[in-house]
Amino acid sequence: MSVPLEGGCACGAVRYRLTSDPLFTHCCHCLNCQRQTGSAFVINLLIEADRVQLLAHDPQPVDVPRDDGSTQRIFRCSTCQVAVFSEYTRRQVRFVRGGTLDDPAAVAPDVHIFTRSKLPWVRLPESVPAFDVYYDTKKLWPAASLERLEALADEFSRGGPSKRE
Repeated sequence: MSVPLEGGCACGAVRYRLTSDPLFTHCCHCLNCQRQTGSAFVINLLIEADRVQLLAHDPQPVDVPRDDGSTQRIFRCSTCQVAVFSEYTRRQVRFVRGGTLDDPAAVAPDVHIFTRSKLPWVRLPESVPAFDVYYDTKKLWPAASLERLEALADEFSRGGPSKRE
């Protein structure tokens, strides 16, 4: 992937730029993602929130219930309601929806997760790791991405931007 990548919602009101490569890219097949997208899976680019530069209009946060009782904050365009990115437990990490990139083909999944609920007609490439549920980040992520993630944890421990309550 070459940065910066840009993207936005369907109506063009929300526009963003990624100022670095993502930490890692998931293709998630969980039932929550299927339900929230109305599709078989979602492509999420995990990236530090401060590396998602908003170019036009702030998307609006919507807390959506998940099957485990927690919530997921989805940021949607207030006009067309397209989900542009999400956050789970850390405000410092955004899950940017790959389909909102101007060039969605510019990214490919590093991993397939929650394949236990993958639809049977979806075929996964043998070249990409796949897991029934989740995986060990330390074993799969590149060293540079782990260093960036550790920097976020250090910032959190020093009282920087906090975990979402």
